[in-house]
Amino acid sequence: MALFHFSFDLSHFGLVQPRQNFYADPFWTSQRTVIVSLFLACAGLGQAAALQAGQGWPRFWRRWAQVAACAVLVSAGSALMFPRSWISFGVLHGIALMLVLARLAAPLGWGLWPLGALCVALPQWVQDPWFDTRWTNWLGLVTHKPITEDFVPLLPWLGVMLWGLAAGQWLLVHRRGVLAGAVPAALRPLALLGRWSLTFYMLHQPLFIGALMAWIAMTR
Repeated sequence: MALFHFSFDLSHFGLVQPRQNFYADPFWTSQRTVIVSLFLACAGLGQAAALQAGQGWPRFWRRWAQVAACAVLVSAGSALMFPRSWISFGVLHGIALMLVLARLAAPLGWGLWPLGALCVALPQWVQDPWFDTRWTNWLGLVTHKPITEDFVPLLPWLGVMLWGLAAGQWLLVHRRGVLAGAVPAALRPLALLGRWSLTFYMLHQPLFIGALMAWIAMTR
């Protein structure tokens, strides 16, 4: 994710030529799909672990509030930098909504797999112009992707989180060591980033953009 965003920043500031089309070039759009899929699958796995550990609703809502507040900050920051394509429902907005729905759906157990498949498939079957506004496109049943820097609607992406939740539930029962085993020494720095994932997500772009703007100012 960080490398993807840094590449975007380099192109945005004209520091790589030719400029890259991150909105249509399959080389970049496919990477984005993989990154978002990993985000949401890991969020689902995390919910499985939290529920298995007995996390109650009060603690859930405290963490949820952090995600939701960061989503608001992302909207505000993107409106300053990209006023014509600001982020009204990006990955953090999607995660905030999907976490609530995934937690409510968790008792379905194995039923999460077909429900997730339905969520993934539904936008291919149902599309209507009514869903194309900023007030309704968060549902995902759009006829075309909105002009925005990040768009992670409820459908189809809730399906990915539900699959992550289902996989986490299965692993905790049948292969607990995969999620609860010791972290190899070589991967411990990544585990640290995982524990502070929201902080890393919120800070990496401001740091990249600030550093690149400082570099441009010094070299011109």
